[in-house]
Amino acid sequence: MIKIAIIGGTGVYDPRILDNVREEQIETPYGVVNYKVGEFRGKAIAFIPRHGTQHSIPPHLINYRANTWAMKKIGVQNIIATTAVGSLNLDMKPGDFVIIDQFLDFTKNRVTTFYEGGERGVAHLDVTEPYCPSLREKLRLSAQKSGIAVHTKGVYVCTEGPRFETPAEINMFAKLGGDLVGMTNVPEVTLAKEAEMCYATVSMVTNFAAGISPQPLTHHEVLETMAANAENIKKLIMECIDIMDTDTDCTCQHALAEYGGFKL
Repeated sequence: MIKIAIIGGTGVYDPRILDNVREEQIETPYGVVNYKVGEFRGKAIAFIPRHGTQHSIPPHLINYRANTWAMKKIGVQNIIATTAVGSLNLDMKPGDFVIIDQFLDFTKNRVTTFYEGGERGVAHLDVTEPYCPSLREKLRLSAQKSGIAVHTKGVYVCTEGPRFETPAEINMFAKLGGDLVGMTNVPEVTLAKEAEMCYATVSMVTNFAAGISPQPLTHHEVLETMAANAENIKKLIMECIDIMDTDTDCTCQHALAEYGGFKL
């Protein structure tokens, strides 16, 4: 059974890391999901390129529910996500990694739950700890073991995209306590928690946000920083997978116990 998944960009996926890589496809109530499966030190790993293999899906059109449902359906219990972010915090510089622990949601048009009434009913998810504390700790230990410096906390501000933010928006987000800004982590994190899976995110700072950066923002700048740090983020993730015990129980896997648990 595949108990571990990576959701991220194509810069994170490297076929040389995994053995016996194959393409898979699964039907969900929200659409078809294509993903890769491989093996790493005896563990089966699934990988979803969030924006598609050619980076052709913008943040606001990613099928978050289909991706999450698909991973739950194949047996995944632990998800490591990667995101590229701009920084609002001068201590979190381009090239830094952040194991985020909280988010602020400024998305506008995304469905953020599997529970919209009807047959599935309504569920009110507790997000006191939106990111799995156990998986976050494993990422911290993996970074320490690998000699990779990380920030162990950070508040991720999720915007709708695909445009970058205005300096006025960035100023507001900073005043509200945001450290980083990106376009993809919500509703991915809340859907994973609803589906009772352990989920943690490693964010790579690619630039300072608008109004902080001395120059206009470009997607090329993001890609350049990601390429420069790709080896380190892959090293961090694979080290975490290596020390992961997929048979360990976690409170994340009972997030909807009050409602009888999550059912496919």
